[in-house]
Amino acid sequence: MKIYTKTGDKGTTSLIGGTRLSKAHVRIDAYGTVDELNSYIGMLRDQPVNENRRDILKEIQDRLFTIGSHLASESDQTKRILPDLSENDVTVLESAMDFIDSQVPPLRAFVLPGGHPSVSFGHIARTVCRRAERAVIHLQQGEEVEEIVIRYLNRLSDYLFMLCRAMTYELNIEEVTWKPRI
Repeated sequence: MKIYTKTGDKGTTSLIGGTRLSKAHVRIDAYGTVDELNSYIGMLRDQPVNENRRDILKEIQDRLFTIGSHLASESDQTKRILPDLSENDVTVLESAMDFIDSQVPPLRAFVLPGGHPSVSFGHIARTVCRRAERAVIHLQQGEEVEEIVIRYLNRLSDYLFMLCRAMTYELNIEEVTWKPRI
C-alpha cells in the first residue's frame, strides 16, 4: 500500500468514518495541532535529561494519539470503538507535577523560557499544548468535544511547565526569572 493517496490534493481530508472536510477546517486544525504537540513530546522523550521520564512521556504520546483519534472521528458511533481517555490520565499528570514540585525550589516569579536546549524544547511543547487547547475549545464552540480532552490538555501544559522546571534543576541551569522594567 502506498503512503500517498492523492485524495488530499484538492485541499480536503477524511475524518474517521469517511466525511471529507477542508484541511483548513477547525477540526483538522485541532487534531493537527495535537499531532504537532505529540512530535514535540517525542523530542522531549529523546532528551538524555528525561531518561527516567521516558515512560510517562510515552504514555502522554499515547494519550495524545487517543485525543487525535477522537477529534478525527465524525460520530458517536465511531467513538465507541476508539480508545478512551479517563480522569486517571489527568491524575497521573497531577501526581507527576506534585512530585516535581516537591523536588524543585519554590517559584516566586515568572520564568523566561530557555537556558538549555532540552528546557527550550519543553517550553515549545508547552506553548504548542496551549495552542492545541485553544484549537479544541474553538472546535467545541460549534461541535461536541468531550470535556476530558480539554481538561487533559490544560493539565498537560501545566505538567510541561513543571517538566521544564525539573529539567532546569537537574541540569543545574539557572532559572532566569522575568524582571519587568519599571
